Amino acid sequence: MDVFYAFLLTLIAGLSTGIGSLISLFQKKTNTKFLSISLGFSAGVMIYVSMIEIFSNAQSSLTNSLGTKMGSWVTVISFFAGMFLIAIIDKLIPADKNPHEPKNINDNKTTNQKLMRMGIFTALAIGIHNFPEGLATFVSALQDPGIAVPIVIAIAMHNIPEGIAVSAPIYHATGSKRKAFIYSFLSGLAEPIGALIGWLILMPFMNETIFGIIFSGVAGIMVFISFDELLPSAREYGEHHLSIYGLISGMIIMAISLLLFI
Repeated sequence: MDVFYAFLLTLIAGLSTGIGSLISLFQKKTNTKFLSISLGFSAGVMIYVSMIEIFSNAQSSLTNSLGTKMGSWVTVISFFAGMFLIAIIDKLIPADKNPHEPKNINDNKTTNQKLMRMGIFTALAIGIHNFPEGLATFVSALQDPGIAVPIVIAIAMHNIPEGIAVSAPIYHATGSKRKAFIYSFLSGLAEPIGALIGWLILMPFMNETIFGIIFSGVAGIMVFISFDELLPSAREYGEHHLSIYGLISGMIIMAISLLLFI
């Protein structure tokens, strides 16, 4: 029963990306200002949660298991390893298919292709992030069911803007609310999948060191995506100030959501 309860809570947290998707789909397809703000907002969320929450938790786990000096070194190495991993993946994508390569913004076909790939790339990044997060949520719920609900609410609040980050560019690229919602929904499924795989396979081998390495690497991936993709695109599709306002708003909302559950 405890396992089912923990998995159910993890499923709810992960699929809250669908809420963010629905919010973004209320906007008109041509509303590039909303796209700019939402991408900046998502970058703010991802940067703040990576640097303040995920990196900190990773360092705490690694210093507990490896000692202060070694744990701190492994945390930093894992963080930049995550960046290098996603950079290598990005580099391997052909230039004409790479959403990061500069293209003519006035070319609607090119713009739509770029937005579509950006949405898919963001969905993959969020899926990578949600995978270990789902495992962590599941383990926390098993260890102490009393704190499970506030943890799930906090993670659900984190996942709503992630849903926006995935669905907004895909909807603007295709005009299909169905496709945008499906991709956003699937990115959230990584969370309960992470919980399930953790329960079936990884739990006998999982320890604080592995948790810490995974979380630090995920933080690096999310920061890279934010600076390399979300922020440049936010500025490209809207005014400079809109992307910054979105960035700051995302950080504020994320900070408040974390403070509410201390």
